[in-house]
Amino acid sequence: MSDLPSLPITFRPSRTRAVLLTAGASILVVITTVAMLLEQLGPGERLSFVFTAVLLFGVLLLLSRPKVVADESGVTVVNIASRRHLDWAEILQVNLRPGDPWVFLDLSDGTSLPALGIQPGIARQRAIDDARALRALALARGIQEPDGHRGEHTG
Repeated sequence: MSDLPSLPITFRPSRTRAVLLTAGASILVVITTVAMLLEQLGPGERLSFVFTAVLLFGVLLLLSRPKVVADESGVTVVNIASRRHLDWAEILQVNLRPGDPWVFLDLSDGTSLPALGIQPGIARQRAIDDARALRALALARGIQEPDGHRGEHTG
């Protein structure tokens, strides 16, 4: 398949990430500025304002973390608080159904892993294209079963 993307490739919701990081930086600057400008605040209160701003920025930073990295050895799914590496053969199917908040990977151990790095939120068509590219890579790189199929689920 010549239309497969070259590896390594990283899928991430770039627009969503940009919005989250911009909002986080803005919140940090605004709250810190307000804390410094309010003369009636003591040092402890100013510190609590800044701490709150840093905490909010940290949460938005975590929310901007998801990505899916495909390379020769497999796929690394980085979600908000977790990271998991999968061999290509472990991925049976890549799903992004209408209404899904992100891609789900059906795995050979019978579980499904959400991959938040491909989500239709702000950029729906890009998420669909990314899901198709990851699906094509998984099909091309996965190990075929003896009957020629990869154990894909229908329905």
